Amino acid sequence: MRKRKGQISMETIRLFVEELIIRCGLHGSVVPVVRHILLVIVVVLLAMLSYSVGRRVILLLTKVVARKGMQWNKALLVSVCRIIPAIVVWELLPLVFYQYHVVRVLLTRFTAIYIIVMVTRAAIALLDSFDGLRGDERSAKQQYLKSLRGVLKIVAVFLACILVVATAIGRSPMTLFAGLGATSAILMLVFKDTISGLVAGIQLTSNDMVHKGDWITVPSANLNGVVEDISLTTVKVRNFDNTIVTVTPQTLVEDSFQNWIGMQQSEGRRVKRVVYYDFRSVCMIDETLRKQLVEKEYFKPEEVEGSIVNMALYRRFIERFLSRNAYVNQQLTFLVCQKEGTNAGLPLEFYFFLKDKEWINYEHQLAEIMEYIYAVTPDFGLKIYQQTPMQ
Repeated sequence: MRKRKGQISMETIRLFVEELIIRCGLHGSVVPVVRHILLVIVVVLLAMLSYSVGRRVILLLTKVVARKGMQWNKALLVSVCRIIPAIVVWELLPLVFYQYHVVRVLLTRFTAIYIIVMVTRAAIALLDSFDGLRGDERSAKQQYLKSLRGVLKIVAVFLACILVVATAIGRSPMTLFAGLGATSAILMLVFKDTISGLVAGIQLTSNDMVHKGDWITVPSANLNGVVEDISLTTVKVRNFDNTIVTVTPQTLVEDSFQNWIGMQQSEGRRVKRVVYYDFRSVCMIDETLRKQLVEKEYFKPEEVEGSIVNMALYRRFIERFLSRNAYVNQQLTFLVCQKEGTNAGLPLEFYFFLKDKEWINYEHQLAEIMEYIYAVTPDFGLKIYQQTPMQ
């Protein structure tokens, strides 16, 4: 019934235009030409009017939304404004070219294709307007939603292409979908890398493996920097030398990579240094060394009584130094442990965590601590192993 009323209304407009032409004194073969020209003008004016009204309504809504602290995507607004007049033209084309079937069909198909393209563009803009990954936000949920939006964009473009082709050739879209089943194997072979990257990207984000803003290291790709952007097919990383490296999500999934987010979120950044000492300098302390350690206030007299190895005192002193150092997080593990001896000397491992995880501060504080450890070594009668160059 609604369609019938629409047809009656369109027919009323056409008859009104014809009557107006006849009253102007035009007859014969001139009438159809003038009628088509007038109807085209009417359609154009109605389309322009609908665009103007739609634009004003959308701008009004935009101002109302802006007062609440929200903003709409500009591309979405433009696409919606362009869809409205296209729908008006599409509805009125049968009225204008009712006597010319071929022209009416061609123009109707062209208008329908235009509407499909604009609707697809509006859908993509709508998905972009929900982009929640801004600044240094690293929520796994937001990253997953971004990947999901990427999949939906691909699906929207794919469906739009099917609808455009179906509209252009005048066939049902379901016919084209049925035909795709026979060519799916070929499509999977041609787009194998794209599909693999797509699956890897979803796996990368859904498993919370990496986020925007993370510091990652991938030795195989010469990659060591901060993740700037993650999409379904690429991961863009800015190295610390300011070079941009782009890898596929599949590279991160298949190869091992190191994500430093755990260190960044922890209470300290780990230090694990090994220093080799000359075996020949390891000995029992004598009275001279005992007196020297007490005079320099490394130990109290009662702490160095009896037979004690200088290496044992050295380890005990360094651990005490680490426990009192302002740079070291005493809430986390700190120790000086002895490793298995090698032909390069006796290795001692210094293991502790620094409170400041920022790169420059970390390196400076680490250097200060290790330099002090090197400097006090001779006071215990120890020597750091250093290979003598061959003459």
